[in-house]
Parts: sequence; structure tokens; C-alpha cells
Amino acid sequence: MEDVPPVSDVPQQKQKRYDDIKNTFLKKFGSPPEFFARASGRVNIIGEHIDYCGYSVLPMAIEQDIIVAVSHSSTSDKVILANMNSSYQDFECNIKDLTISKSDPKWFNYFLCGVKGILEYAKPNALRGMTCMVSGNIPPSSGLSSSSALVCCAALATMHAHGYSISKKELSGICAQCERHIGTEGGGMDQAIAFMAQEGTAKHIEFSPLRSTNVRLPAGAAFVITSSCVEMNKAATSHFNIRVIECRLAAQIIAKTKGLNWRDYKRFGDVQSALGLSLEEALAIVEETFHKEPYTKEELCGLLEVTPEQLADTTLSANTLTVQSFKLYDRATHVFSEASRVLQFKGICDENPGDALQRLGTLMNASHASCRDLYECSCTDLDKLVNICVESGALGSRLTGAGWGGCAVSMVPMDQVEQFLTKVKEKYYANEPSRAANVSTAVFATQPGGGAAIYKV
Repeated sequence: MEDVPPVSDVPQQKQKRYDDIKNTFLKKFGSPPEFFARASGRVNIIGEHIDYCGYSVLPMAIEQDIIVAVSHSSTSDKVILANMNSSYQDFECNIKDLTISKSDPKWFNYFLCGVKGILEYAKPNALRGMTCMVSGNIPPSSGLSSSSALVCCAALATMHAHGYSISKKELSGICAQCERHIGTEGGGMDQAIAFMAQEGTAKHIEFSPLRSTNVRLPAGAAFVITSSCVEMNKAATSHFNIRVIECRLAAQIIAKTKGLNWRDYKRFGDVQSALGLSLEEALAIVEETFHKEPYTKEELCGLLEVTPEQLADTTLSANTLTVQSFKLYDRATHVFSEASRVLQFKGICDENPGDALQRLGTLMNASHASCRDLYECSCTDLDKLVNICVESGALGSRLTGAGWGGCAVSMVPMDQVEQFLTKVKEKYYANEPSRAANVSTAVFATQPGGGAAIYKV
């Protein structure tokens, strides 16, 4: 049997939380749940906005997670959803008629993505209704993958309720695909780490084919997550998908200029592989191929020798059809240089030289600068927070997740964590009432957490 998510007893140190969820479920629905499904959030240590370009990333699961308590029925067609957080409304629908709204990405639509993904994959003859109570302690819209954790948790619950056992690798792929039902064109990192994570280690995750390798982070440092308190739902805006399309366009233009059938290519990684280039050589091709000024849609149509309608069919997505300006040079430069930083980071961890922490910190700082200046996925508050983290003793600090808000991840010497936390709270949170109110959940150190699992009631 391939590696599948484990079915085990609730960890003793977590028992109280699971009891609270079970009791809330019992009070609301009149009977206890039959099992729990769990999936963690993640922090991407380095490798931002490159998974959907075909490049490897280096995330770790965090201790914060999504848990869903589930009972199922072979006589009901209903999916009934409730949330421990009363600000999220209850929802129910027929499992035979799942409708997922791309224009209104409410919490339950992410859950339905996971349900639909398993049903499309497994095609069960007999559908089972499910009653679910969701509990999450991942800060929402923070770049810590709360939405993907919910999708993964829902898929895991649906799988178990229908009596299937699917490998972690397959589940990762199913969830990466089915989250697109809500309109997000991600690359698969969030789902892969959710299922493949192991306690105590980060993961180097590669794609095509999907595989993961343990990365032991050097001793002597902790990773501290700090929220900018700016929320960004990537499915509710076109920022994320515009970047995906800009990378797709740049990859296709490189392919065309080098004599490849450009319609067959959508990712930088595939073009680089087809041309047999190193990342350094790919960066040189960016310099010779693209001008630094934005490209107009008309200019792109001329380069690819297509009409606007053909461009829409071959390259654009539904929420980028009206975009008129595309920054190809900056986006391509970020992707190839960030892909190189991931490999350098892993190499330093593997070798663990005496100056490993300093070198890793330098890579993290360079990653943030690239995200800020070339990929333009940061924001004023996030840049301010990253600067404060560095001033407060971080060896390296960078945005993590999609960006445009959300969190920073900082690598801090273990013996300076408390001092670091005090300084950051004072400089970033104390004087802003809205930030100060959230400081208890906005700042925390974390260790690499474990992957998705089913727990017995």
C-alpha cells in the first residue's frame, strides 16, 4: 500500500481541543461525530510564486490547523456544514449537486472544493451525506494556507466517509486541481505540504513528478511568524492570477523565440527543461528577450502572432481577460532567481557549514526584496513589518504565502526569540489598536508540524 494518511488516536496533548469540537458537534446535531480529519497550515520558508511555474519550494507545516468532525450517512444526500467560529455561517447542500461560486469565495466553497475533488476522482457508486463541524486556528487570509488546509481537510473527510484509502501523493494532486473550482490557479505546494509534512523537518517539494525530500534546518534558530494584520483573499482578487498569466506569457514568448511550439508550454520550468538551460542561462535569456517596460496586449498578440481572441483561448484566464498591461521582464527575473535561491537554501541545509544561518538569512532577505520589487506581491505594511523584524534581530525575514498582506516569516537565533518578540510587538503592534487587539494570535514561533491525518473519536 502506498503511503496514505494515517488513522490513529487523537494525540494526548491535543485531546482537550478535540473534546471541545466533539461536544459542540453533539450539542448542535444531537449525536457524536464518527471521526476527525485534520490538515495543517504551512509557512513557505523560501520559494514564493514559483510552484505554478514548475519549480521546487521549501515549506514546512505549522502547528496551527483545520480540524473537521464528521458523521456520514448512506441514507442522506445532504452535506451539512457548521463552524466553531460563529462569524462563519452554517451551510447545507445536496452532495449530488455541488455548486461552487468563484465570485463569492465564502468559507464553505473551499470545503465543497475538497468534497468535489474526491467525488470526481473516485466516482463512488453510492454517495454518502456528511454532517461536519469545522474548527480552525490558522489566521485566515494570512498567507499560511488556511484555505488550502480547509480544502485538504474536506477531501480527507470525504475520502474516509466513502470508505476509500488514497495515497498522500494522489490526494495532493486531487486537492491542487479541485481548489481551482474556486478560481485560484495555484501550483500545488500548499496541498503537497499539507499531506506530506513530517514533524521536525521542512520539506523540499518538487513537481512533475511530485516528490518531497526532508530538509533538516540548522540548529540554533527558530522560525517566527508575524502577521501584518492585512488580510488578502487571493480568490477574491485578480492579483494572483495576473501573476500566473504574466509568467505563462513570458514562458510562451521564450519558447517561441527559441523555435519551440509555444502553444505546448505554460510554465518556465518546462521551457527551461526543453531548452536544456541552467537557471543562470535562463536569466540571461530573460535579459536578451524582454524589455523592462510593461507589454501591452496588442504587443503580445504581435509577438505570438495571434488575435486577442486567440490569446484569450490559449493563455488568459477568466479574471484576466480585461488586463491590458503585463510585466514580463520583472516576473521572469523573479521566478528564475527565486528558483535558484531555493536550491541554494537546500544545499546550505544539507551541508550545514559554520555560517549556515547567516547565509540562509541572506537568501531570505533577497527573496523578500525580489517579491517586493520584481513580483510586486508585498504591501506597505508587510514591508514595514519585515524591516522591523530585521532590525529586531532576525537573521532573515520575508513575506510568506501569496502576499499583498498576510504574514512574514523570520529566522531568529534561538537564544534571542523572546527579545525579538518583545521588540516586534512594541514596534509594529503596540501603537496600532487594531493590531494590538490581535497580537496574541498574530505573533508566534513554530516548529515543523505533521501532515494530514484521520483521528478516531
